[in-house]
This record gives sequence, C-alpha cells and structure tokens, in this order.
Amino acid sequence: MDRRTFVKRTCVGAALFLGGMDALAYDDEVKIPPPPPIDVREAPLAKRSPLGMPGLYPGRVVELSDHRSIAGNRVSQPIVRQMLERGMRELTGESSARAAWAKFVEPKDVVGIKINPSGAPACCSSPELVREIINAVQSAGVPARNIVVYDRFGYEMDMGGYQVLMPPGIRVLGVQDDRLDASGYDAEIYCQADFFGEWETRSYMASVVARQVDKIINVPTLKDHSASGVTGCLKNVGYGTFNNVARSHRAPFSFTNPLIGVMCSVEPLRSKTVLNIMDGTRMVWHGGPLTQNQSFIYQAGILLVSTDPVATDTIELDLIEKKRQTEGAPSVWERNPKSITSNNGEFYQDANKNLFYRQPGHIAVAGKLGLGESDLKKIDHRQLLMG
Repeated sequence: MDRRTFVKRTCVGAALFLGGMDALAYDDEVKIPPPPPIDVREAPLAKRSPLGMPGLYPGRVVELSDHRSIAGNRVSQPIVRQMLERGMRELTGESSARAAWAKFVEPKDVVGIKINPSGAPACCSSPELVREIINAVQSAGVPARNIVVYDRFGYEMDMGGYQVLMPPGIRVLGVQDDRLDASGYDAEIYCQADFFGEWETRSYMASVVARQVDKIINVPTLKDHSASGVTGCLKNVGYGTFNNVARSHRAPFSFTNPLIGVMCSVEPLRSKTVLNIMDGTRMVWHGGPLTQNQSFIYQAGILLVSTDPVATDTIELDLIEKKRQTEGAPSVWERNPKSITSNNGEFYQDANKNLFYRQPGHIAVAGKLGLGESDLKKIDHRQLLMG
C-alpha cells in the first residue's frame, strides 16, 4: 500500500474527530483526547469495485414501515418478505425483486451475510429477515453452499439460535470461539494503533472476508451503542470484521471515531460490502448493544435498504435521537460529566446514564473517507408506509 495514501486517510479521520467535537456544545471541563495515528495494511486491488461502499446508489436510503411486521415481539416473515421485495425494487428501480438482487450478486459468487447477534435474544438480526435475504440471494442463482451467515463471536450466534434457524445447506460461521481466539483472522491485513497503551495494538481482518467471500450483505440492527453512539451499518461490518476492537474504548473515552470509518475503508472489506439491510423491526434506543431491558426496545417495524452505509447510519442516528427526545432521554452527543457512570447495571436501567462519552461522529468521518453521504439534507430518503 502507498504510505501517502495511508497518511492522508488517517489525518482526515483525526481532523474530523476533533472538529466534530469542537462544533458541539459540551461542558468545557470535558477534554476529549485526540485519536492516535492509525496504520493500515490492506490487500492490494487491481481495480476498486463499483459495487463497494458507497455502492451503486450513494446517498439513497429506502425506509419501509409496516406495523404488522412485528407484534408481541414476534417478527412476521411474510410481512418482512413484502417489505424487503418492495425496498429492493424502490432502491434499484427494477420491476422485480429478482432483477434487483441480480444487480448485486451472481450465481458464481460466494455471498457472506454479516449479521448482528449482539443483544440476542432480546434484539438481534431477525432470523426471519435473514432467511428472506437467503431466499432472495438464491433466487439470483447463488446455491446454498455458496452462502455463509457469519459474525465474529460464535457464542453470540449460539444465543440467537442461528445454527438451527437457517435453511438447510447454509453455512453458519462464528469467526472466533472466544475473545482471545485469533485463528480466524488474516495476519496480512490489519489496522494498528496504540489507544491506551494496550499490549496488542493491531486488529486483524477476518479471513472469511479477506479470502473467502466475494460479496457481503450487511444486516445490522437499529440500536444505540454506549461507546460509538449507534451500532449501524458501519460498526456492524467494521467492528464485526476486525478483532481486538474493544480496546478502542476505555471508560469514559472512546476512539470508535475515527476507527470505525477507517476499518470500513480497508480493502477488500470496502469493495465486497455491496448492500445494507438494517433490521429496524426492533429499535434499541438506550442500553445498546447488549441490553435485555424491554423498556428500551421499541417495536418500530421498519427496514432500511441502501448501498450507502453512511447515509443509512445518518438516518438511524436521526431516528434514535428523535426517540430519545420523545422518551425524555439526553442526546447521544451528551458531554455532561455527571452522565457518566462506571456501574454497568445503572447504565442498563437509567437512560440518563452513559458508560462513555459517545462518538456518533464516526459516521461523518466515514463520509469524509468517501464511504457515503453524511449530510441529512443531501440524502435521498424514501419513506414507504406499507401497513
């Protein structure tokens, strides 16, 4: 990799991290430390794929809403199917869902479906939605043996029951069995930074992404996050692809901005991620990513479909901010030192408390890195009410 390319990428992220904080109103006593340099080693590409972030339709997000999609905390697969098909047609302009999917996957592809099992069983990528995505990928001619549903932690996938809930022939893969297992990662592709003096300063890319799949369909959930502000498309595919990422936040500070955006820009992850389908049937507006507190989980009944992860996360952030305002909770941009608690139990019970000074500015950083559109006013936000 050209070293000058790396330096430019890192400096843009660092500058935006600081500028984003300075542009906000927060207590002058809070000193947000600047991020360290992030060294990147990525796979060489002869040519960047036009399907990669921000994809074929930059700045376009289709939001589908149907109150019938979830009732009594149970997701309706037939309704989700209708929502997904409508969303894909609206996104692409194609007259059929099969033609829409054919723009992203081919029969020869090995297709990875990156789910988010964190927070299972209360809130995770709905198996009903994942099954419909699998059916759609197969309708484009991809055989079951070429489809892999994956995430970093196998034990979280176990909690979500994905191994038994996926169709026959589909591979279900947990990249690592426990937090210290590094066998599923590629030693040649990594991001390196010393955040808090940790002994291991590298985060490696999952081998399934680096070497095995040709295309990635990203299936995050609509939820807040105690360190990054929100868990969206960017965090799901970035932190869900690299290991050793929890080191980026040590209470009360977080370097998820700019690390999330930088990780998403690393090849081949950037070029392989071709579609984002955000599961908003449930919305976690506080306590994410792991809360089981139903008081903070709203049955929103929506899907967001886009090729642009930045635009989608910008919409997600707006939805969560509005919900928090409705519930009387402070913004995820909160910088009041009195909001910080070291008691996890308090955070999971009180929407006025945070574990970190959250960093939703990682979305704008990703936009600055060319991964999508972060200006809400410039996003082609198509809202479709279906039921």
